[in-house]
Amino acid sequence: MSTRTFDYEILKEVKDRWSPRAFDPERYVSEEDLMGVMEAARYAPSCFNEQPWRYIVAMKGEKAYSQILDALVGANQEWASQAPVLMIITSKKQFVKNDKDNRWHLFDAGTSWGFLSLEANRRGLQTHAMAGFSVDQIREAFELDEGISIIAAVAMGYYGNKENLNLDLQKKEAPGLRKSIKEIMDRP
Repeated sequence: MSTRTFDYEILKEVKDRWSPRAFDPERYVSEEDLMGVMEAARYAPSCFNEQPWRYIVAMKGEKAYSQILDALVGANQEWASQAPVLMIITSKKQFVKNDKDNRWHLFDAGTSWGFLSLEANRRGLQTHAMAGFSVDQIREAFELDEGISIIAAVAMGYYGNKENLNLDLQKKEAPGLRKSIKEIMDRP
């Protein structure tokens, strides 16, 4: 198992956040916790306070859950099907106020997702964002026009037993290591 090291004191939720694949299929996310993570997502900053993000959120057993799960690539379907909540993160490409291109919408949506993931962690939940899904399938299933970017899929729930994963995924089931600060910061 990888060990993360922190050179500076930071929020506990940042230290504890990672992207597991083992979810507990027996534990459901309460409406209170779901709304709490969405509250955090909505309070993210954005360019001109546009708040271009929109989340398609589905609980296991709902039609939308099956639609999201079906759009995931097979490798993601295998483990994400154990999570009680699946989401799709989208973002509007144009500003509402003037219909001009908002070239910051993806940055803003990513910031919102970051807030969501940290609040989920604070509540004892885990999140795992995925790029492996069919954008076309999501666009069709949820009737999203071309003015909407379909950014990522997310699984959310309580951490489960990694022994329920296939052997290859069990080996990967640990927080990832991070680059050093020197590798991510330029200070000319």
